[in-house]
Amino acid sequence: MGIVGGIMVPHPPLIVPEVGKGGEKVIEETTAAYEKAAEFVAALKPETIVISSPHVVMYGDYLHIPPGDTVGGDLRQFNAREVGMYLEYDVELRDAIIKNCDETSFPAGTMGERNPELDHGTMVPLYFILKKMGNVKIVRLGISGISLSDHYRMGMLIKKAAEETGRRVVYVASGDLSHKLQYSGPYGFDPKGPEYDEKIMDVMGSGEFDALMDFDKELLEKSAECGHRSFIIMAGAFDRTKLDIKRLSHQDVTGVGYGICTYEVKGRDEGRNFLDIWYERKMKSLESEKLLEDAYVSLARKTIENYIRDRKIIKVPEDLPEEMLRNRAGAFVSLHIDGDLRGCIGTISPVADSIAEEIIANAISASTRDPRFSPVRPEELPFLEYSVDVLEEPEKISSPDELDVKKYGVIVTKGMKRGLLLPNLEGVDTVSEQISIAKQKAGISVSDDNVELERFEVTRHCPKEH
Repeated sequence: MGIVGGIMVPHPPLIVPEVGKGGEKVIEETTAAYEKAAEFVAALKPETIVISSPHVVMYGDYLHIPPGDTVGGDLRQFNAREVGMYLEYDVELRDAIIKNCDETSFPAGTMGERNPELDHGTMVPLYFILKKMGNVKIVRLGISGISLSDHYRMGMLIKKAAEETGRRVVYVASGDLSHKLQYSGPYGFDPKGPEYDEKIMDVMGSGEFDALMDFDKELLEKSAECGHRSFIIMAGAFDRTKLDIKRLSHQDVTGVGYGICTYEVKGRDEGRNFLDIWYERKMKSLESEKLLEDAYVSLARKTIENYIRDRKIIKVPEDLPEEMLRNRAGAFVSLHIDGDLRGCIGTISPVADSIAEEIIANAISASTRDPRFSPVRPEELPFLEYSVDVLEEPEKISSPDELDVKKYGVIVTKGMKRGLLLPNLEGVDTVSEQISIAKQKAGISVSDDNVELERFEVTRHCPKEH
């Protein structure tokens, strides 16, 4: 059968009367909409509910799907131990999803389990749904630090598995909206909070899901949203699907946004291929950026594309600028996708015979050997954003007062431990932050002030800065 519908719902524990103890009355509008959404799910008569929650364990480069045959949990964390549930996992559907992930080298599976119990992002939606229909099998998954477009792909793989197994599935996308909607709220206020809520409700209420992958990183971070990636997975599960969409409610009275929508599948619609639509738009933008690449960035790109696709190390091109062929310097190659770091490796002092060779070696390392990330996958290549920093000779300094986070990078040394941080990095605004991060990278205690400091300048090659 496949996926027959879905709901977008929040998961405030407050909404459960045993937790709220009367406090839930402030979100009565959300409660009423939740009841309607639960009735909608029950009316679709699903065999299995697939539910994504941001409170399942989250990894930067891997999307976790909890293993096991059964699962239970309660709301003891919120002083409501009596609210509990015990459910069966749909093992066959979960195995089909994982098989599709494996066949496409998608970074998802059952590795990395930390807490086998149900999380509240799963239990709050099921609290309402199970009252309307009784127990049902589930497949549960988290979100990840992988790209927004990859979350959409995950939804497509879930849809494929549901169709392959013949399951009648309803998708539940659990997630709150912004946590920064009111000064009096638990997380304070940021102007990006209301902006995010208005934008996400417009997108989820209209079903124009390609826009989900264009949300600005700053907007997502400053709004302190919770469910964006969960919503994108559901959107992918509706790829090429005609939907009847109903926007039921949006509230922000607690300082946190709660949005509820329902989605009923009404057949196939090839025009709603939102990943393709987004991909075409993204490719046009990236092709424009390529026109701005200088020889340094272009060499890093060509190196990585050749190595990831064919496992071949390119030869140094003969048409490079003379300084890249004759000069020697340390160099760092940094990779990003949608503004998020995807790899960064470099050398403080030169180890190769030329800057060009330094870039080639470090580009391969940045894409395959950064211990913080899995190797770059071929399907990620079109989305990689590149920068190359060529380092000038470091100079010793006697005090942090001689640093400037925008102008100078820092090298922190203690004994055999040495850590480096480049200058002018997003999110690093003070010298103390810069030194602390460099210490952490070196394995030096942040509180240890008995360290040697060096500073250096770089020439940064990056299309977006031209």
